[in-house]
Amino acid sequence: MTTRDPQAPQLARLAGLIADETRAACLLALLDGRAWTASELARHAGVAASTLSEHLGKLVAGGLLTEDRQGRHRYVRLAGTRVAQLVEDLAAQAAPADSVRPRPRTLRESSAGAAMARGRTCYDHLAGRLGIAVTEALTLRGLLRQDTGFALTDAGVEWFGTAGITLDRRGRRPLARACLDWTERRPHLAGVAGAALCRHALDAGWCVRIGSERAVKVTPEGEGALRELLGISADSLR
Repeated sequence: MTTRDPQAPQLARLAGLIADETRAACLLALLDGRAWTASELARHAGVAASTLSEHLGKLVAGGLLTEDRQGRHRYVRLAGTRVAQLVEDLAAQAAPADSVRPRPRTLRESSAGAAMARGRTCYDHLAGRLGIAVTEALTLRGLLRQDTGFALTDAGVEWFGTAGITLDRRGRRPLARACLDWTERRPHLAGVAGAALCRHALDAGWCVRIGSERAVKVTPEGEGALRELLGISADSLR
């Protein structure tokens, strides 16, 4: 007689939480790292507010989301970096190959898809061609190692300080982590360093959010800063 792994029921419940298209759409939307209202998520998922409220209740009870109520508004966000990493990894595994990727049905879908592929936030770090360009530039300059997993070199830690980007090394989150980019099919920088770089890029005006999705656009100031600090050409960011 075999003994069932005691974690099997918990894993099954977790998989069941995610195995719903509406709940999956909410989790993906919340990868932008911001808090959304229930009504915003309902419009995004294309369902009634009452329907979405039931789904959000399950995600909160399952520990995937946290909620905060301000007046009559209910805000939800992902329950931390571990949940974001889980959603990111599953999304990358589920992404179809380019040969079987469905074509956009409208010009708006095409434009939104192009913007997401060019640059976006992946919870709290940069992704898309922008994230890959930054990751490759850090690697080529000996600031990031990828040969034995992602790791900042001593020169890399110094570079962040020189660039005025604070690395919060408290806690158990890894300083650098590889995150598989679902559009580029290559890893980009996540972890403490990835989050700090993304936060600095938004705060310093190097990047701005565009539209209601996770897409970001590099500003002229950002192009200049990335060229000066990492030698990234403006053409590769457009």
